[in-house]
Amino acid sequence: MKMKAAVTWNIADPFRIEEVDLAEPKDDEILVKIAACGVCHTDTAARRQVIPAPLPAVLGHEGSGTVEAVGRSVREFSVGDRVVMSFGFCGSCRNCLSGHQHACENFNAINFGGVMPDGTTRISKDGKPIHSFFGQSGFAQYAVVSAASAVRLPWKDLDLKVVAPLGCGIQTGAGAVLNRLRPEFGSGIVVFGCGAVGMSAIMAARISGCERIIAVDIKDSNLDLAVELGATHAINSMNTPDVAAAVKEITGGGAEYSIDTTGIPSSVKNALACLRFLGTCAVLGATGDITLNIQQELMGEAKSLIGIVEGDAIPKLYSEAVQSQTHRVLPRRALPLRQNDRILSLRGDKHRVRRTPQRQRDQGCAHHGMIHGTEKTGTAA
Repeated sequence: MKMKAAVTWNIADPFRIEEVDLAEPKDDEILVKIAACGVCHTDTAARRQVIPAPLPAVLGHEGSGTVEAVGRSVREFSVGDRVVMSFGFCGSCRNCLSGHQHACENFNAINFGGVMPDGTTRISKDGKPIHSFFGQSGFAQYAVVSAASAVRLPWKDLDLKVVAPLGCGIQTGAGAVLNRLRPEFGSGIVVFGCGAVGMSAIMAARISGCERIIAVDIKDSNLDLAVELGATHAINSMNTPDVAAAVKEITGGGAEYSIDTTGIPSSVKNALACLRFLGTCAVLGATGDITLNIQQELMGEAKSLIGIVEGDAIPKLYSEAVQSQTHRVLPRRALPLRQNDRILSLRGDKHRVRRTPQRQRDQGCAHHGMIHGTEKTGTAA
């Protein structure tokens, strides 16, 4: 079938809306008409080749939509089902079989290797293959995805633009807190980067009973929303010379946990520096080289620096557990597909540092945007 998709042809190129061909779903796959797709830091990392991924490709890995066709062996889904899509996994390796699909031994090959789990592609143009991404390629009007990576939404009134980031951003942030860090009641946590991943971590920290939840960002609008969603303190790092010192003043010596969602090396170092003895820093974003003094910054205070993939989540179980509440709290900014270069370039406000009271603010989020829908012209929107 013919469809429109946002194709990335070369490293750091703008998205180009192209008419491409999409193959029919195979036996264990479904065809989904895309309603919306989150724009994640991982998409920008792949486009810039911080995460190596073959090009040309159709990126996008937080798709939601409606099932249009199912493969012959699919029993879980029917035409008309509303679904959200998540990462790909093989289902047969030791980690998958032990309930750790996020740590699939073939995770990188399936999600970043440019092909579907069976080693083939579904998208082409003029007979030449275009690589897939995360087993779905959501920056398009339609996607073919493994049925194992899709989650059915039972609520007909749930806005598909709201639930799209469940497939990566929300489960990554909230899952990091609930599944891996599991903070003790009364502990402190610092979240660097208040996009969808960071906001989800903040909400999870709130329901976990953390006493001090400190949001760090460069945008006042993001920090205001972070407070609305559960942060007890907010620090604007643009005019705070020593973020770690500010955190230690708030917490009386440092937080037990910190999370970095930005992928910025200096931010990761700050996230590690703001911890107290025995603290744990979790890195959730694609990050390049970092130089650490192991004795002074890590081992000397018995700290831990860990990476967490997809919130240690099992998508079908995790999404079903949280999707009924998502529409009430998820920050989002929706723009047409033809504008997702603009989504990736959104930047922020003038800055200040403060301890924040509870308040209401516009729900804007620069770290995590959204593409959606189909315009009346029939082109991808």
